[in-house]
Amino acid sequence: MKVYRTDEIRNVVLLGHGGSGKTSLAEAMAYVSGAVNRMGKVGDGNTISDFDKEEQKRGFSIGTSLIPIEWEKAKINVLDTPGYFDFVGEVEEAVSVADAAVIVVSGKAGVEVGTEKAWDLCDKYNLPRMIYVTEMDLDDASFRQVVETLREKYGKVIAPHFMPIRENEKLVGYVNIIKNAGRRYTDIGKREECEIPDYCMDYLQQYREALMESVAETSEEFLDRYLSGEEFSVEEIRSAMRTEVMDGDIVPVAMGSNIQAQGVANLLSDIVRFFPSPANRECVGMNRKTNAIYEANYDFAKAKSAYVYKTMVDPFIGKYSFIKVCSGVIKGDDVLYNADTDAEAKPGKIYTMLGNKPVEVSELFAGDIGAIAKLTTTKTGDTLSTKNTQITFAKTEYSQPYTYMKYTTNSKGDEDKVSQALSRMMAEDVTMKVVNDTENRQILLYGMGDQHLEIIASKLASRYKVAITLEKPKVAFRETIRKKSDIDSKYKKQSGGHGQYGHVKMTFEPSGNLEEAFTFEEKVVGGAVPKNYFPAVEKGLQEAVLKGPLAGYPVVGIKATLYDGSYHPVDSSEMAFKTATIQAFKKGIMEASPVLLEPIVSLKVTVPDEYTGDVMGDLNKRRGRVLGMTPVNGGKQVIEADVPMMELYGYCTTLRSMTGGRGIYEYQFARYEQAPNDVQEKRLQTERQRNKSLLKSADETKSNKKRL
Repeated sequence: MKVYRTDEIRNVVLLGHGGSGKTSLAEAMAYVSGAVNRMGKVGDGNTISDFDKEEQKRGFSIGTSLIPIEWEKAKINVLDTPGYFDFVGEVEEAVSVADAAVIVVSGKAGVEVGTEKAWDLCDKYNLPRMIYVTEMDLDDASFRQVVETLREKYGKVIAPHFMPIRENEKLVGYVNIIKNAGRRYTDIGKREECEIPDYCMDYLQQYREALMESVAETSEEFLDRYLSGEEFSVEEIRSAMRTEVMDGDIVPVAMGSNIQAQGVANLLSDIVRFFPSPANRECVGMNRKTNAIYEANYDFAKAKSAYVYKTMVDPFIGKYSFIKVCSGVIKGDDVLYNADTDAEAKPGKIYTMLGNKPVEVSELFAGDIGAIAKLTTTKTGDTLSTKNTQITFAKTEYSQPYTYMKYTTNSKGDEDKVSQALSRMMAEDVTMKVVNDTENRQILLYGMGDQHLEIIASKLASRYKVAITLEKPKVAFRETIRKKSDIDSKYKKQSGGHGQYGHVKMTFEPSGNLEEAFTFEEKVVGGAVPKNYFPAVEKGLQEAVLKGPLAGYPVVGIKATLYDGSYHPVDSSEMAFKTATIQAFKKGIMEASPVLLEPIVSLKVTVPDEYTGDVMGDLNKRRGRVLGMTPVNGGKQVIEADVPMMELYGYCTTLRSMTGGRGIYEYQFARYEQAPNDVQEKRLQTERQRNKSLLKSADETKSNKKRL
């Protein structure tokens, strides 16, 4: 592939609902442009984008793919993203380096939740956008309905500039609204002039009038000419549209059929014609040496710098760091410096990627997207620059994972293999994480949803040949007391020679502070217990609070007071007093009305207004306390509530189901509260059964050893 200058580059992300046709469109783009000589199909598992085995097996995209396309003396870096919400991290990676977006809408399904989310993402990143309506070859697809719905949602900015021409329930051509002319498809990427059918005239007039109004508003001169009834030339319309599209004041709407590769050539031309090059976008970082603002702005004349927006780790083809060049021109023989790791690297070769196939290029100009192999110390979010001009660009903000399950290995001895495999996968997927919950002796796997976690487990099996089982995680309860107890505990042991003797009298009562395990006081008078044994008593408490006597959970909120006791001048020791304290603690807790505490989280749920009732009703069922609602932009409400952690299991799926995928949530730990009696009883019963099972297992092990 030839080298393209900054002004010849278009970085375009394909966004839309799952199943709307993004991957099929990317495939059709590659075919029409000549990047491939055969058009693959999602159903056949042979598309450029869906090269991962999991994608081929499931029939939908999981990761973002890069497909460079050459068209009309320009290079279009197409970023094909997943549509399903569990893989939003991949979408956020792509959007962070895109300069414009094509929002793909199914002509059959119409405007969906994914369409709305795509629009919101474009707003967040200030991306120019156009709409492309797919599946126009299907009889039940309706371009008019899609346009009408889009206008209801987003207003006059929606400006169709193509209309379908259908005959015998098939897409045979289109009306170019800018040229006010009809075209009939003759071959892939080819068409010829034709008459505009009468049934198109009413909508054509309506769409053209709206487009001309938008063009007229770009300048006073155009407005005067429009009001006087003067027609604009095609070039004037396109020039005005380019300005309006880049400003976000016009969102063109095109259409076609991915399967038939119809309308794709028009879309590619519109991308080159209306979308900005990186030269029209801003890019600002920081000079690490001077702490001054560094305006990279995709200027190829400035010092070299690039942002690593994605990492691909494949067991067969190795590791590739995907970069967007922010300034300068990057070549294979450059020495690049990673200030985040204080490491230098010489790329050797520079690539662009056609799906998972590396295509070598001699250099990448500022604004271009490519990949570098084998940067072992480089990770997603790092900045590459030169040692003389050390630059750092802001890291992309990713959605946080809140869905988690515990995992166990299916085979003993696979723990290290699974850990290493997950580490490699986390290098690729920024929205997954692994947490070692030592308290509950479980390892937690976090993701964006149940499907995300399922696919992670499936990848482990197919890629790395290790199997795990996902299970419902344990919740970290706590134990505390509600009353006061007074305990006399004596540890005495004589076994010939030096004995053991420790005697403590202690009170246990609530401290009122559940954030600390215990507070210790001594009120011993008369030297009943020497001062040198006080630290031993405190050590005994430190050990005892780790595992409470009620159900084995850590103990919090205890005030322990040592007020009396006795000692033996010969047999007393720190160990004896420590043991006596542990005994006193266990007895004292059980006599002071022990209770279980459950973790409470502060939950924020953002949903459209119409779903607030359903969400609040569901939170009440989960023992949640709704604290209030705050209206936000876009006709949405943020519902704040305190909810027990154990009640949030499966909440991601439930919320999406209730809100049609429009609801999002986040939470953080708030505090511990006393669990209701029924919850406590169920928890204690579970622990008793678990202990019985462990004892039975231990007995069986002993019996087997005796037999042997």
